[in-house]
Amino acid sequence: MSHTPHPSGRVREVFGAFLLLGLTSFGGPIAHLSYFRTEFVERRRWLSEQAYADLVALCQFLPGPASSQVGFALGLMRGGAWGAAAAWTAFTLPSAIVLVLFALGTAVLEGPVSQGIIHGLKVTAVAIVAHAVWGMARSLCPDSRRAGIALAAVFTVVLVSGPLGQVAAIMIGALAGMVLCRTQDATQAHTLSLPVSARVGHLAALAFVLLLVGLPLLAWASPSATLAVMDAFYRAGALVFGGGHVLLPLLEAEVVQSGWVTPDDFLAGYGAAQAVPGPLFTFAAYLGAVMGPLGGSLLGAALALVMIFLPGLLLLVAVLPHWNRFRRWVGAQALMRGANAAVVGILGAALYHPVFTSAILGPHEFALALTGFLLLSVWKLPAWAVVIILAAGGIVITL
Repeated sequence: MSHTPHPSGRVREVFGAFLLLGLTSFGGPIAHLSYFRTEFVERRRWLSEQAYADLVALCQFLPGPASSQVGFALGLMRGGAWGAAAAWTAFTLPSAIVLVLFALGTAVLEGPVSQGIIHGLKVTAVAIVAHAVWGMARSLCPDSRRAGIALAAVFTVVLVSGPLGQVAAIMIGALAGMVLCRTQDATQAHTLSLPVSARVGHLAALAFVLLLVGLPLLAWASPSATLAVMDAFYRAGALVFGGGHVLLPLLEAEVVQSGWVTPDDFLAGYGAAQAVPGPLFTFAAYLGAVMGPLGGSLLGAALALVMIFLPGLLLLVAVLPHWNRFRRWVGAQALMRGANAAVVGILGAALYHPVFTSAILGPHEFALALTGFLLLSVWKLPAWAVVIILAAGGIVITL
């Protein structure tokens, strides 16, 4: 029987384990979950294989960054509330710091080489989003009903621009899933034990709703750059179904269409986010550092980063006490199938605009983007390697 560390020792243990993962976990959320399984199920034996699988199922069910939610829950299991905070901080900060440094550096970089790198990063976004659409469509739209929901989502976001279109597409997809996707087999559920009381869960749910409803009202009643930024990033984080790539259309609607961030800066940062380890949600830190309302500051980066993660973590805490009963409800599973199919449509629409239309200016860019797509999908290169290759390609086609 191994020695059980003191609670403060457990928090340090959690921080150290997740800091290493935050520095080395390339490849996106599915890869992150594989790293977590190896580290915490096989090596450290913090929980059983069955318990880990159930935890992953919970976090994939909820909107928000699945890998960060799993990490937060693992920290909660191991070290309580402080362990959860340590896990999130250690896993998130490495990539956030790198992206903020990139944001600050782009303001002083000049010349054809730096412009070529930025151009290559924009083309990288085309390849990575196309790869994400392709992979998500195969897993989330395997039948004609869910393919139809995805197509309806494309028409919805085309006809209704901005965040309202994305919200409407997800809601329509969820309702369609309730009607059309009930014939699927129910997911097998296993008991999951996490130290969250029903009272804490209710408070987290209340906080989630109050912030989602209250922030836009406060921003409208008392115009403030800080409140506007908090509202935009909180709402984007609250509506992300299907992984970090879905942030692209949501954040583009919030920060580019509002004029806070230029399209070029937006796509360059999104491309750079593929080259760093850790969660893709740290793209928010880059945006906070370059956008106009708060003067492009470290405060803006920190505020955007916290607000985009907060809704997903609040929802996780809210659901944990009730999850074992809820996920046995066939209707809930059908609802999420429809919502996830709608996500594919939203991302597919974003692949054309703004990603393709902003980055592909001619045959050279198209060939470079196609190269990146094939490197990801056929040769299975990691995303960070593709970023480096396409950034170098951007220099070549710019010179």
